[in-house]
Amino acid sequence: MTDYRHLLPQLGGGLFLTDGGIETTLIFHQGLDLPLFASYVLLDDAAGREALKRYYRDYFRIAEERGVGFILESPTWRCSRDWGAKLGHDARRIESFNREAITLMEELRREARTDAPIVISGNVGPHGDGYAPKAQLSPDEAEEYHGHQIRTFADTAADMVAAVTMTHTGEAIGVVRAARSAGMPVAIAFTTETDGRLPSGEALGEAIEKVDEGTGAAPVYYMVNCAHPDHFAGALGEGAWRSRLRGIRANASRKSHAELDNSDVLDPGDPVELARDYTRLRRMLPGLSVFGGCCGTDHRHIEQICLICLEAA
Repeated sequence: MTDYRHLLPQLGGGLFLTDGGIETTLIFHQGLDLPLFASYVLLDDAAGREALKRYYRDYFRIAEERGVGFILESPTWRCSRDWGAKLGHDARRIESFNREAITLMEELRREARTDAPIVISGNVGPHGDGYAPKAQLSPDEAEEYHGHQIRTFADTAADMVAAVTMTHTGEAIGVVRAARSAGMPVAIAFTTETDGRLPSGEALGEAIEKVDEGTGAAPVYYMVNCAHPDHFAGALGEGAWRSRLRGIRANASRKSHAELDNSDVLDPGDPVELARDYTRLRRMLPGLSVFGGCCGTDHRHIEQICLICLEAA
C-alpha cells in the first residue's frame, strides 16, 4: 500500500485552514440558487465560476495573512452520478463538472500570494442524504458508486480526495477502496448526531476502527464535519483511534440535523464561541491540524478559529 504521508503537508503538524459552509454561505449570504444543495452547478457559466472564486478568496486571504497552509476543497459534494441525474446531468457531464472544479482550484492556487503549502482536495459527498440517509451502502456498492468520481479526480491536479458527511462505515470503506484503487490519498469525515454517534447509530470511535480494520488503515486521516463540537466532544473518550482524527469542520449551530433541515433561516452561532470550542477540541486531540467549518459558518468563523488556534499554539 502506498504511503502518502510525505505527499500531504498537512500531515506534518502545522496549522491548515480550509473553507466553511459553502452551500449555506452561497445560499443565505449571496442569494444564489443551489438546487439540491449542489454548488457544482455554478461551474456552468462565467458568473457562477466568479461567485465561487470570490467565496474561496475570502478564506485564502486569512491563510495568506497568517502564513498558514490551506486546503482547497472542490465544490463537488453533490457532483456524483445519482445526484447529478436528479439535476439532469448524465455521467459524462458529471465527469466534466468534476474536472472543471479542479481546474478552478488550480486557478485559485496560482493566485495565492503565500509560501505556505496549498493542497487541492477533490470533495466527495454521501450517496444519500447527509442528515437522514434512507439506506446504507455496502462497501462493494459504495466502491462502485464513488469510483466514477474518484477516478476522475485521479486524472486531474487534485492532491487527494476527502469524503465528507459520511453517515455509516459501509460507505466510508467503499470510498477508501475506490481511492486506493485510483492511487489517491483519502481522508474520511464522519458526521454525528447530537449524541456523538453517526446517523447509522455507530459510535465515532467504533466507526474509525471499523474502517481502519476493513481497509488496512488506508485513510490518511479522519475528520468530523457537519456537527457542533458540543455534539461530539463527549464521544471522543479513550482509545488509539483518537490519534487518527486530524481535522474538524463543525457546524455553527447547536441545532440537531433534523432542526437544521426544517429551518428556513440560517443560524450562524457565535464565531468567537465556536473558535473557543475548537481550542478545547485541540487540547483533547493534540494531533488536530486541519480546521474549517460546515453549515452556517463563513470566513468570519474561520478567521476567529485561526486566530485563537494560533494563539493557543
